[in-house]
Amino acid sequence: MNKRYLFISDQHLGLQTKEIEDNKERLLVKFLKYAEDNCDELFILGDLFDYWFEYKRVYQKGYFRTLTALKDIAEKRILIHYFIGNHDFLHQDFFTTEFGIIMHEDPIAVTLNDKKFYIGHGDGLVKNDVGYTILKAILRNKFIQKLYSWLHPDLGIAIASKTSKTSREYTKKKDYGEVDGIESAAKQKIEEGFDYVIFGHTHERSFQQFNGGTYVNLGSWIDAPCFGKFDSDKFEVIDWK
Repeated sequence: MNKRYLFISDQHLGLQTKEIEDNKERLLVKFLKYAEDNCDELFILGDLFDYWFEYKRVYQKGYFRTLTALKDIAEKRILIHYFIGNHDFLHQDFFTTEFGIIMHEDPIAVTLNDKKFYIGHGDGLVKNDVGYTILKAILRNKFIQKLYSWLHPDLGIAIASKTSKTSREYTKKKDYGEVDGIESAAKQKIEEGFDYVIFGHTHERSFQQFNGGTYVNLGSWIDAPCFGKFDSDKFEVIDWK
């Protein structure tokens, strides 16, 4: 029996003004309610939050509606995959222990309805971005994260928020050249035999057929909320409004 799979990416909760964020979260919660009744597995492809830092006994304020909706999905025994993004990477065990969510720090290869998928956030795939590669290695270091956790939560989360915005400005101004590294990485995976490669991160929606495979980038919810849907053997990208 074929299962139903849904995919979302790059909501960046906490990025914009309170009014915009309230509307965006309301739209996201409606989607999660839809997912609760219309999928067997949900894939969150990273940057659900614009920044996230989780302490051993404290997690950041806000997003109650989103967390509750995720809890409702989990209680229906729907499997949720959460891929760590380049903005919301400072997770510990809260999402796993409270919701049973499977957290992924790296892309995964998985078979869905007899099709081979390669799924990830997509960051770190631009080969000529040495600066980000070094920064990622530092920020993902567990010892450094442990030291950071000794900061008071108010200070630690404030720094995380500021760093997130600085990172976004860096990415906007960075000239990566004519070659799209993420697209190239996706095509390489298709050459290796994957039927579908699904990424986010770039905030640029894409749906490309290549050598019998398909590369999908889900863009972001900042400008054009959408979700990916795969059941039977058909993948669709659907606007969510």
